[in-house]
Amino acid sequence: MTTRLWFFIYLQCFLTGSLVDSSTLPAGARPQYIFAMVGNEAKLPCSWKSHQDAATPSPCHIQWVSPPHTVFEQDGEDKWQAEEFEGRLEVPQEKLGLGDCSLIIKDVQIVDTGKYESFMIVEGARSKMTRVFIQSVKLRVNDHKTEHSHRPGEDFVLTLYTPRSSTVVFQGRNSSEWLDLWTRGGKSIERMEKDPHHEQLTLKNVKISDEGTYKVLDDNGLSVSTMQLSIEENPPMFRARLNLQNAPSDAADRSSCSALLIFSILATSFQIFHHH
Repeated sequence: MTTRLWFFIYLQCFLTGSLVDSSTLPAGARPQYIFAMVGNEAKLPCSWKSHQDAATPSPCHIQWVSPPHTVFEQDGEDKWQAEEFEGRLEVPQEKLGLGDCSLIIKDVQIVDTGKYESFMIVEGARSKMTRVFIQSVKLRVNDHKTEHSHRPGEDFVLTLYTPRSSTVVFQGRNSSEWLDLWTRGGKSIERMEKDPHHEQLTLKNVKISDEGTYKVLDDNGLSVSTMQLSIEENPPMFRARLNLQNAPSDAADRSSCSALLIFSILATSFQIFHHH
């Protein structure tokens, strides 16, 4: 049997197995994929409406787990959340009573990436509490990536995105070394200023030597954002503005030339007509 035929048979078996595997999974077991950027808010979907037949308690008792650890639990007015999420997790009480048990994660971080499962806690046989599986969600948190162009002497604003940003490091365009520029509550270079009201820094009066890569890191040393800075005498945005400013002048010149040409043609025609 040829190699090509063996490959075809293997591919058919693989695809058939994949289809059978996914079709036999319960609807809630197939995870939903949620994507978020560092510092933003993520909503992990959950609805207990389809599980009402499982002796739905009143008030609802909901549990969220990032296997194998419980990260959030709410039973009526009583709430609990894991220390690493302290102050960042919420299942809105007013929506919970309507069947929406979605978990809100505020100020999401790279370390929040992972699998989450929701359960309803109900009273089972002999008054024993039992967990009823609701939904599986996979969360992926990404860092920010941006490019910036500035002219020498301008200011460069670095967005921190989250209060958990702790360090800014810099790698020059032609260097392999990373330098510390700013540390929250610690040292920073002389030209770097922290905005007292917003999560952003300003690098004053940029120079050619400031060209390179800037990375914002969190408490775990994970990337919050990566910014590429180029210094140009006439950066693209400036050139575009310059072209727009010159456009009316060019149009006026073309209009003036056209008017002169028309006048010349009329004058020549008049002279020819006069001689005849």
